[in-house]
Amino acid sequence: MNNVDMRDWLIRLFKGATVGIGGILPGLSGGVLAVIFGIYDKMLSFLGNITKDFWKNVIYFIPVGIGGVLGVVLFSVVVEKAFGSYQALFTCLFIGFVVGTLPSLFKQAGQKGRDTSDLITMTGSALVIFLLMVIGGQSLTQVQPSFWAWILSGALIGLGVIVPGMSPSNFLIYFGLYDKMAAGISSFDFGVIIPLALGLVICVLSLAKVANWAFAHYYAKMYHFILGTVIGSSLAIFPTVVFPAFTAEALAETGLSFMMTLLISLVMFALGIAFSYWFSGIEEKYSRD
Repeated sequence: MNNVDMRDWLIRLFKGATVGIGGILPGLSGGVLAVIFGIYDKMLSFLGNITKDFWKNVIYFIPVGIGGVLGVVLFSVVVEKAFGSYQALFTCLFIGFVVGTLPSLFKQAGQKGRDTSDLITMTGSALVIFLLMVIGGQSLTQVQPSFWAWILSGALIGLGVIVPGMSPSNFLIYFGLYDKMAAGISSFDFGVIIPLALGLVICVLSLAKVANWAFAHYYAKMYHFILGTVIGSSLAIFPTVVFPAFTAEALAETGLSFMMTLLISLVMFALGIAFSYWFSGIEEKYSRD
C-alpha cells in the first residue's frame, strides 16, 4: 500500500469513526455525517444493490466499518464518563460541528438545481422535526431495557444512517435508554450489543433500496428534506438538552456557575464550528470520493 492509498484508507477510517460517533451522539445523525463526508451515496448504492461491484465496495468500506465500530465503542466510554453531568456542554461541541457544515450541505442540496418547492420542503421538514423533538423532550417515556427494546434501539440507529438528519440518540434519551446503551457498549455487554447490531442491520438492509430509489428520482427534494431535518434537529437540541443545563438544579450538579457554563458552552460551540471548517479543508484537499 503506497502513501496515497494509506492516506485514503486512514481518511475513510476517520470518516467511519466520526459517523459512528454521530450515530450515538445526541443532536447528530450518522447519516448526516456520511453525507457530509461524501460516503452516503456510495454506501446507499452498495446496500441498495449489494451484488454489484461487491468486493470493490467491501474493500472500500472495510476502513469505514472499522472506524464506525471504534467510534461507537470509544465514544460510549466518553458518554458514560462525561455525559452524565456535562451532557449539554459536550453536545454544544458537536452541534457546532453540524452548524459549520450547513453551507456545504446547502451547496450539495442544490447541485442539481433548486426551486421554491425545495425551499418549502426544507422549511417544512425543519419545523416538523423541531416540534416533534421538543414535544418528545417534554414527555419522556421510560422504557425498561430488554432484548426487544435494544432491537428497536438498533433499528432507530440504523434509521439515522439511512435517513440523514434523524438523530436516533435523541429518541433513545426520550425513552430513557441512552445512558444504559452507552454503558452496555463500553462494558462489552453482548446482551445489549447483539440486539442493537441486529436491529441496525435489519433496518439498514430493509430500507436502503427504498432510500436509493428516492434519491435517484427526487434528488433535490430529498437533500432539502435532509437539510431541513439537520436544521430542525440542531435547533431542537438547545431547548431539550442545552438550556436545561442552566437551571439551578443542573448547575448545582455540575458545580459550575451560570456564567462559567455559558462560557464553556460558547467555547465548545465555537470549537465545533472551527473543527468542521478545518476538516472540510482536509476533505477537499485529500479525498478522492
